[in-house]
Amino acid sequence: MPLTREQLAQRAARELRDGFIVNLGIGIPTLVANYIPAGMEVWLQSENGLLGMGPFPREPEIDPDLINAGKQTVTALPGASFFSSPTSFAMIRGGHIDLCILGAMEISQHGDIANWMIPGKLVKGMGGAMDLVAGVERVVVVMEHCNKKGESKVLPECTLPLTGRRCVDLLITDLCTMEMDHSKGMFRLVELAPGVTAEDVKARTRAEYLADRVPMAMSV
Repeated sequence: MPLTREQLAQRAARELRDGFIVNLGIGIPTLVANYIPAGMEVWLQSENGLLGMGPFPREPEIDPDLINAGKQTVTALPGASFFSSPTSFAMIRGGHIDLCILGAMEISQHGDIANWMIPGKLVKGMGGAMDLVAGVERVVVVMEHCNKKGESKVLPECTLPLTGRRCVDLLITDLCTMEMDHSKGMFRLVELAPGVTAEDVKARTRAEYLADRVPMAMSV
């Protein structure tokens, strides 16, 4: 069965490492904050000026003035710091973020990402995604494999305006995990969600990808 949003967040949390500074994108990636392994110290950064985000607040903890870049209320851990947006983007552009976990509307087989706008629809702005994919050491994308019409979002080429080219290192979907082989410029199928077969992935993927290894079962 395809993974739920919470299971996708749990799988993405496996990419965290002790001491990492991590930026979480809007949507499914924000849920990763709830699944940081016990005993692991991870500093979550939000481009609106917060380092040290905690999990989402319970009702008594809600502070309407404490929000992330997606305008969701968040908590701040002991030792958290607040700063200006220019300082935040200096951290991102200066290569001080170890990992970012983003959502996407489309991903190409070469690791291009489109996640900031659909032409003709109202957009508030591109946010920090373009800076993140250019300035962060490792880029992980978490998304549903197909759109609401059942069409693949993993394509030979993106059809929507690009956020970045050849920048995605790992793609986690509700069907599988694909890792970029940078030497060959293509994704490789490395994990399958429980109950999903390699044939299922092939049938729902328009992009070409490497399938030269037996994929492991995805653990969440």
